[in-house]
Amino acid sequence: MHRVQILSGHLSSNSRVGMRQCSASAADPNDIVVVHGLRTAIGRAKRGSFKDTTPDELLSAVMSAVLKDVGLRPSLLGDVCVGNVLQPGAGALMARVSMSLRSPDNPGDLSPQLMDNEKTRDCIIPMGITSENVAERFGITREAQDRFALSSQQKAAMAQKKGLFEQEITPVTTKFVDENGTERTITVTKDDGIRPGTTFEGLAKLRPAFKETGSTTAGNASQVSDGAAAVLIGRRSTVEKLGLPVFGVLRASAVVGVPPDVMGIGPAYAIPQALNQAGLTVDDIDVFEINEAFASQAVYCVEKLGIPMEKVNPNGGAIALGHPLGCTGARQVVTLLNELKRRRKRGYGVVSMCIGTGMGAAAVFEYPGQ
Repeated sequence: MHRVQILSGHLSSNSRVGMRQCSASAADPNDIVVVHGLRTAIGRAKRGSFKDTTPDELLSAVMSAVLKDVGLRPSLLGDVCVGNVLQPGAGALMARVSMSLRSPDNPGDLSPQLMDNEKTRDCIIPMGITSENVAERFGITREAQDRFALSSQQKAAMAQKKGLFEQEITPVTTKFVDENGTERTITVTKDDGIRPGTTFEGLAKLRPAFKETGSTTAGNASQVSDGAAAVLIGRRSTVEKLGLPVFGVLRASAVVGVPPDVMGIGPAYAIPQALNQAGLTVDDIDVFEINEAFASQAVYCVEKLGIPMEKVNPNGGAIALGHPLGCTGARQVVTLLNELKRRRKRGYGVVSMCIGTGMGAAAVFEYPGQ
């Protein structure tokens, strides 16, 4: 019955199923808590460290590491939920549903009746064009996008130099075929995409990637990447019974709909709903992990909500680290909780991202302190 209530709650944008307003003494047996989380390093797609590694190999490495770290037997897991995006032939599936979308003029097997609807057609606009739409509609300049991208690279480079990612990355030993066709074994421990030498002048020289007169470039958009992350969660009562640690507490979550042609603005509307459910405000949050799908939408969301830039992605985001689509949400949770842990006190963080076809998602986490 509880599962039915949760599923029912998903249908209501203002649902508070399983969520309670935050207070210093609020520790309920039914709290959903994070026990542990890890990620792999993030490799550049097609030419990076994991170009010869399959998704199931990446997932196996990170899931095994999480369970080993906390000493939990796999047989005790009640459910495994895996997100995976755009990986053909990764393995046999019990059932498969596929849809081919080639272009707005040739949308594949969509119903003509659906395609008569403008909002439906907007759902298949290329993501890069939605970024341009955000920039044009809300006045996000090329300079603002490039400065945001530069900041992401600088923060990520500094975090990597300080070794801040070491606690959240599990090493992955895998095969790698070099340009000469020689296969060798490597152990991957660092993100590929971080560019310490990035400059504003260099970013300004890049050509628009999606429109001749546009402002979205390869430098101010997220990188196409390979990677995996795993987060172990459970009900507080079960976690305590098993003697497992509490790394974080899920305090609220929200999913909203936004116009598909500007899907990147989703976090600007999902975050306030999640904060309202938790009884918190922007000022109460210590760290915001907002996915940098494109600098245009990230800048819009930060400015729309009035979030101080020093609270946003303090160790860089997807522009520098990369954006493995099926991995990013879990990666953000892992990065967020490790950052809060470094601050050695109770604190709150928000994870949020935009979603293609016109959605935004956000979740509020509490780090309980040491």
